[in-house]
Amino acid sequence: MHYPRIVITGVGLVAPNADNLEDYRQKLIQGVSEIQEVDLRYFGKAPAGVCSFPETKYRKKKENKKGTRAGCIGVYCANEAIEAAKLDLSSYDTSKIGVYIGLTEHGTVETENEVYNISNYEYNVDYWTHHHNPRTVLNNPAGEITMNLGITGPHYVIGAACAAGNASLIQAVQMMRLGEIDMAIAGGISESVGSFGIFASFKAQNALGEADDPRLATRPFDANRNGIVISEGGCIYTLEYLDRALERNAPILGEIVGYAMNSDAKDFVLPYGKRQAECMQLALSRAGLKPEDIDLINTHATGTKQGDIEECKAIRQLFSDCPSTFVNNTKSIIGHAMGAAGVLELAGNLPSFDDGIIHPTINIDNLDPECALNNLVINESVKRENINTILNNSFGMVGINSTVIVKKYTD
Repeated sequence: MHYPRIVITGVGLVAPNADNLEDYRQKLIQGVSEIQEVDLRYFGKAPAGVCSFPETKYRKKKENKKGTRAGCIGVYCANEAIEAAKLDLSSYDTSKIGVYIGLTEHGTVETENEVYNISNYEYNVDYWTHHHNPRTVLNNPAGEITMNLGITGPHYVIGAACAAGNASLIQAVQMMRLGEIDMAIAGGISESVGSFGIFASFKAQNALGEADDPRLATRPFDANRNGIVISEGGCIYTLEYLDRALERNAPILGEIVGYAMNSDAKDFVLPYGKRQAECMQLALSRAGLKPEDIDLINTHATGTKQGDIEECKAIRQLFSDCPSTFVNNTKSIIGHAMGAAGVLELAGNLPSFDDGIIHPTINIDNLDPECALNNLVINESVKRENINTILNNSFGMVGINSTVIVKKYTD
């Protein structure tokens, strides 16, 4: 079946080490982590990725106070993406623009904060904010973006655990292929650094990364890794049909050519490499590509013992005979941004189409033999002559897997 070609024309992002793609890319190339220690109410101290960005650049302080942290991140990233795409939204019918946002969780921060607030008033619910319901409905961040931009097309949130960022791109591409919308604003958001419940749960699972220096706490593939570093962040893309992008001479960062999602159907938490391999293979098939056609694999690996190993098994299964395929990991630098992880990690690698640089996986002092992948880029960036294809993995709890393949745009 012939599908219209869909391209990425803009990226807006907030990461724990930058608030724009150019700075973010340089930090990744240099392996600069800005993971810090936070002191969370009731929980105590832990490494985390906390974002800093101009929160009132696109809406007023009063609007941010009425809305949510996730909405604030989303509004900033969406506006930055539109600006990067050199896009005038009035050139589109706003009822034909779709907004799709991937989330791992939403509402826990607001709920925990409100419970704490009324604890100061003997739990009298008269002091519970009337903004709580619109803040905590799952579609909130996507809805806040539509209100800010005046978009009247469909908006909703994709709840796909830590595969949600990729899932949002997949949803957008599918809706554009169906002709339901003319363009999409799609990506992922995480506000999880404010939630006691998320930190406490990973701690209870023995899956919360720790180190004396918080910048060393996130160390996928290292033999001494001990868990996830929780980060907040956001990354949103503008997706357009190729002919429309060319017509307005838009910047083209890459073309989405393949994708897949599947389910392990096996365990609440433990990943399953066999299904991950099947997900990657399906994405390759849909893209009309073979494993040897992939130049860069950006891994999902979070720094958990079994999770890293299962993904490495899956990659070996498909790519063991691909001497020109390189592998890296972004979480080693920015931590795990949950629903924003996949899209943030892909965005950080897209510039490799132009500069030919593969950013490193940092914090590997003692590589786990079970994670010894061919061409794993460790601790220092690698320069390659041609990078034309990126395969981006994102996997999540309750056994959800996603893969997105992006190609460098060529005529």
